[in-house]
Amino acid sequence: MIQIVEVMYPEEFVLPMKAELVDNGFEDLTTASEVENAVKKEGTTLLVINSVCGCAAGACRPGVLMAIANSPIKPDYITTSFAGFDIEAINKVRELQLPYPPSSPAILLFKDGQLVNMVERHQIEGRPAQLIAQHLITVFQEHCN
Repeated sequence: MIQIVEVMYPEEFVLPMKAELVDNGFEDLTTASEVENAVKKEGTTLLVINSVCGCAAGACRPGVLMAIANSPIKPDYITTSFAGFDIEAINKVRELQLPYPPSSPAILLFKDGQLVNMVERHQIEGRPAQLIAQHLITVFQEHCN
């Protein structure tokens, strides 16, 4: 059986936004198996659900990048997947983030395969990137040592 998966956003919109994280060392997860393999690794894995929305550009991506650049303690692995584009990967992330509802953008931290922290869209929207970064640095200090 052939399964047709339709993406919500054209590649020309998404690729520059993906590049903002990938060019800074984030592994781009596009399939369910890539997501599973990334989060089950021993140690800590940060997974950023990237998005085309303004709060992703204005706070989420810049905040995550500030946290990674400025935190003395960092996750072992940094990954990203794009909502509305990496359909298979995001569907797997949605399973793994339960009991949290779907959210994009969002920032998830897994430790030894278990979700230990999630920053949802409502915690990102309307907040400056510096505040997001400060919060993430605190989360890293708590879980990434």
